[in-house]
Amino acid sequence: MAEKFDAIVIGAGPSGNTAAYLMAKAGMKVLQLERGEYPGSKNVQGAIMYADALEAVIPNCRKHAPFERAVLEQRMWLMDDRSHVGSHFRGAVDEDEQPTRYTVIRANMDRWLSGKVQDAGALLICETTVLELIKSGNRVIGVRTDRARGDIYAPVVVLADGVNSLVATKSGLRPAVRAQEVALAVKEMHFLPKHTIEERFNLSGNDGVVIEMLGKITRGMVGTGFLYTNKESISVGIGCMVDDIKAARVTPFQLLEEMKNHPSVKPLLAGAEVKEYSAHLIPEGGYNAIPVVHGEGWVICGDSGGFVNAVHREGSNLAMTTGRLAAETIIGLRDQDKDYSAANLKRYRKALESSFVMKDLKKYRDVPKILHANRQFLTTYPELLSRSAHTMLKVDGIDKRSKEKQIKRDFVSTRSRFGLFGDAIKLMRAMR
Repeated sequence: MAEKFDAIVIGAGPSGNTAAYLMAKAGMKVLQLERGEYPGSKNVQGAIMYADALEAVIPNCRKHAPFERAVLEQRMWLMDDRSHVGSHFRGAVDEDEQPTRYTVIRANMDRWLSGKVQDAGALLICETTVLELIKSGNRVIGVRTDRARGDIYAPVVVLADGVNSLVATKSGLRPAVRAQEVALAVKEMHFLPKHTIEERFNLSGNDGVVIEMLGKITRGMVGTGFLYTNKESISVGIGCMVDDIKAARVTPFQLLEEMKNHPSVKPLLAGAEVKEYSAHLIPEGGYNAIPVVHGEGWVICGDSGGFVNAVHREGSNLAMTTGRLAAETIIGLRDQDKDYSAANLKRYRKALESSFVMKDLKKYRDVPKILHANRQFLTTYPELLSRSAHTMLKVDGIDKRSKEKQIKRDFVSTRSRFGLFGDAIKLMRAMR
């Protein structure tokens, strides 16, 4: 007879680990299945971990979690071919506060969180592929794996198997992701001595810096570059929408090489040893790309549900929060002796709508469409702003009023008054 569990979780990333941990901690018999050799073996992320989302799952996590550096400083660069303009925030943490963001190495973080899951009593089986969901009518009642006697049963299944969500797609629970809804990101790990990183970025202790980059480095494609400081390494990468990459006939590796050789970036990586290269798909379709998130005997969370805030580059906090809300919904139904019908699991969708997850995604729901249709935000404006900064800051005997007139003429001749006004309205609507 096939073994039965109270719940099955597919995937061992942040959302799957969170859901499995909370359900196991609540006394449920939980099976977690992971395709990779170990939790985190397939995951690629810059990576930033948001402590408040983790703290909601594991209190006092800051004392034990394998964080690299607390993010003390945030830089945002808008780049042309040779220069950048940007914003810069650096803030010390008050005595009664704790940092809210940390750089992490995902493989280390996922293994640590997986250890918590197993300590709570969940059974983790790696190197196992879920081939399909087992149904009775339209009700999901288990999974079929690639192992011998691989049919396993449970009254509820949590789908947390990543951006492609092959299990959900194959089972007809959600449509296949489209090229215009996902980004392909590539990342390298550049290793440097701890003291070199601290000197180069003006850091001390475990403080860290995050640099996020927009503009010409993506060749007009919708995407971003990033550079995060770890204890003894620098994570550097770039990601662009898959449909843009296909149309441009450029490889992500080429984009990354160009970014690394940009005059603003190259000195920061000088002397580093590259030891890791990886690539990963990221769901960036936003609110309008989120599928149905629950049904008869199943829920979906994390990247599988498209829960990524691309505007603010937030993903792991949305993953953990959706995993937590899914688990809390399932535990609540168990405690009330109610089944996992679509009608009862509707609580999960309501919890999502009440959380910051759906509120933020809804706020920025038009951004992907606007950026796809208005590439000037990624090409023309970075150039205009860089030229303006160069003009104003250059000391050449020309009076400042004349320089201001020159900058105004440059903007108007490039975009026209009507174009400038229209672009401003588009941005306001996208961020409302």
